[in-house]
Amino acid sequence: METNAEGIANYFDQSIIDYKEGTNYLQKALPEVGEHYLSFTDACFKAGTIGEKEKQLMALGISVYAQDEYCIIYHTKGAVDNGATEEEIAETIGVSAALGGGAAFAQGVTLAMDTFHYYNSQTH
Repeated sequence: METNAEGIANYFDQSIIDYKEGTNYLQKALPEVGEHYLSFTDACFKAGTIGEKEKQLMALGISVYAQDEYCIIYHTKGAVDNGATEEEIAETIGVSAALGGGAAFAQGVTLAMDTFHYYNSQTH
């Protein structure tokens, strides 16, 4: 993959940049909707009885089930940033595949694991 103007040379970081650019656009076009949505999601992902890592793993499982590529990347990175291990990512994929079948399994063993390996290698 070629490097863009910001020096991003991988699909994972570019996907997160694309998501953030889309979010910024929505905030400008519909500021009240964007503000409330982001406030709501920020509150949902704050540590409470369930920690941030576990919330990111839940979101990853749902994203794999829903086959939402941007969220798979975003929440895999969020899980890595909060200390998730390869085994925790794999178990999350397994549970999602148990409910979502082959399509969820395929997204998990490819996109989610590739994202995990990329971001895990950046932190270690």
